[in-house]
Order: sequence, then structure tokens, then C-alpha cells
Amino acid sequence: MRAWLVLVPVVLVTLIGLPLQWLSLAFRLPTSRTIPLIYHRILLALIGVRVTVKGSVSRQRPLLVVSNHVSWLDIMVLGAQMPLCFVAKSEVGRWPGIGLLARLQRTIFVDRSSRTATARVAGEMAERMKSGDPVVLFAEGTSSDGNRVLPFRSALIGAARQAMGGGADAATIQPLAIAYVGQAGIPLGRPRRPLTAWYGDMDLVPHLMEVLRRGAIDVELHFGPPLDGANRKAATVQAEASARRMLAQALTGRAR
Repeated sequence: MRAWLVLVPVVLVTLIGLPLQWLSLAFRLPTSRTIPLIYHRILLALIGVRVTVKGSVSRQRPLLVVSNHVSWLDIMVLGAQMPLCFVAKSEVGRWPGIGLLARLQRTIFVDRSSRTATARVAGEMAERMKSGDPVVLFAEGTSSDGNRVLPFRSALIGAARQAMGGGADAATIQPLAIAYVGQAGIPLGRPRRPLTAWYGDMDLVPHLMEVLRRGAIDVELHFGPPLDGANRKAATVQAEASARRMLAQALTGRAR
């Protein structure tokens, strides 16, 4: 019952927000950046997701946020913090409903099967960052069970930096760890944490309904210090190590 009580207002808010955001994008209005922010905040409140931020988003611009990826909830959690853009695999753009929402969020889609896609995507990322919007890159290339950080991929990190140019125009790279730490006031241990994660070959609709039914989720966002991204591979290794360290601290309560 709770799932449907949450789903109905979520659908209503979405139906109101869709045409407003479409018009904002069509006429290039400033509201195209603020509508998604408000939308995600409303959805988090309806679903029952509480977000705690550790550290702070770098004020340096242009900014590339490099993060782990756990669930479809990550989009709402991050989208509710500030106006930003996401990088997602091209398949997401073809998903019914989700694809439309992603496009209205101004998501940058990358075709991982195309060898020429990296340069194009990097150029789009650079343009968004130059306009002042942080770009969020889920550097693992997929989602995990929330208990670990998978290896980060360096191609887009380096390409985006190269597209920005060097010197003062180079993008700042900031690592981020997303940690799902509790539900209904009870800490999520290793066995229960995958209940909030969406990964592997899990079907979206059953997982979504289960999350709506349970609700009361506690999430922590851990922002690390900005990195020196002059070297692509070194920056990727540093970002991965930072995200892994912050996630371990969030899940265990112990600094590493």
C-alpha cells in the first residue's frame, strides 16, 4: 500500500514538471537548471530519502565530479544538491520514461560500443562545464552492490580534461563516494545494503516498487578534496582510492 501511496504523487509531480522543463529547455530559460533541482528534492521527500553531506562541493569551476554508482536513487540524491549534468550510457536514453527524464535532465549520453564516441562526449562535457554546470561521471561504468567501489575508468576523465584545454581552463576533478548507510533508522549492514542498490541484471520496476514500499533510506555523500588531474591515469587512480576510502569510512565509521 505504501508503494502506491508514494507512486501516485510521484507521477503527478512528474507530469507537472515534464512540460515545464521541456518549455524551459526549448526557450533556454534559466529555470531549466532549477526545475530538476526542485523536482529531485520533492521526490526524495516523497520516497523518504534523507541525505547527509560530508565535506563540500568544490567552488572551483569548471568542475568534474567523479563518483561511484549504486542505484537509480543516485540521480535524485545528487540532482537534489545543485544544478548539474550526468554522463550516462546511451542505453538509458532508450529506456521508456527514464530516457525522457534523463534527456530533460540534460544528460550526456555515451555509446560505449563506439570508438569515436569518447571525443564527442568529452566535447559535450567540456561545454557543460564551461557554462558553469558541474558534470557528474559515474567512473565505474556500471553500478555496484553498495558495499564496494569498482575500478574507475580513465578514458572520459582524460578526454574531458583535454577538451577543456590546459592551464586555468582545465577542469577541477573532485572525487565523491555515495554510501547507503541506513533504513528506517537501522544501519544497513553488508547483507542488507544491496536492498537499496540496483545493479547487475536486476529489473527496474520490481526494485523501484520495493524501494517505494520500504522508504526511510539514509544516504551519505562524501566529497573529497579536489585532485591534480594533469595526468589522466594518475587522477583516475587517486579518485578511485579517495572514493574507496570515503566509502569504507562511511560504511564502517572508521577513518582509513
